[in-house]
Amino acid sequence: MPELPEVESSVSYLKTKVPGRAFVDVWTDTPKMGVSKGSLNKSFDQLVKGKEIRDVARRAKNVIFDLSGKLSLLVHYKMTGHLLYGKWKRKAGQWVSEIPGPLKEDKMNKYIHFLFFLDNGKQIAFSDLRKFGKIELWKTDELKNKLSNLGPEPLSQNFTADRLKEMVQGRKKMIKPLIMDQKFLSGVGNIYASDALWLAGIHPERKADKLSEKEIKRLYKAIKKVLVEGIENNGDSMVDFRLPDGNKGNYQNKQKVYNKEGEKCSRCKSEVIKKIKVGGRGTYLCPDCQSA
Repeated sequence: MPELPEVESSVSYLKTKVPGRAFVDVWTDTPKMGVSKGSLNKSFDQLVKGKEIRDVARRAKNVIFDLSGKLSLLVHYKMTGHLLYGKWKRKAGQWVSEIPGPLKEDKMNKYIHFLFFLDNGKQIAFSDLRKFGKIELWKTDELKNKLSNLGPEPLSQNFTADRLKEMVQGRKKMIKPLIMDQKFLSGVGNIYASDALWLAGIHPERKADKLSEKEIKRLYKAIKKVLVEGIENNGDSMVDFRLPDGNKGNYQNKQKVYNKEGEKCSRCKSEVIKKIKVGGRGTYLCPDCQSA
């Protein structure tokens, strides 16, 4: 599932292309994917047409389009989704990119189930192999209220080591599932949690309330470091994620321990990376650098 760096990389690209553009039409072969939410009492198609995109932002793992008419469009990639920006034409029952390169050639960009037609002749497409993604239209104030229960943004100024220390006090949950809990901390998922815990030298099964002050400081720095590195590398495209121009990110080539089972640890050089299950999720660690 795309995490904070993947979504942030998508938003950074879209912010250079779509603000000021307006939706002129919508197409989908999966109507349940795009819905009006909250107190909106008209269909998604009726409400979104004609709306201007004022801005594009991220909250946790969500892309949020700020629209005219005090509306907001929320896009969540879920397992295999990603937004694309380009130009497509319908040929033999499929949407085919008119722009050569990865938009046309990469198979991960061909599972188009949603298209927004823009007033400049371009389109925003949503490609999603498994069709689990969601596209929701909200009144802006209602969406802000819905998202208010999410945890702090880990790259924001108000997320400090002292705040993380306060957050883990009394929390008996294992540290890896805790930092992946979106109500505890926004945007961190399996890839970056595994890498951050390795960087901090903390076993993923340690109970949060048993971490020392030094360990909390190391974890705080490690979370920020791996997320920034993820953004600098335009996200992780080990599987499905692609940028809006169709290209891959590069963090899959920078992973610390994630997906490195059986490889020698790059820090201690003595142990090999092990894969275990923590909170039902595949988790990678070095048994030496991250002793329980």
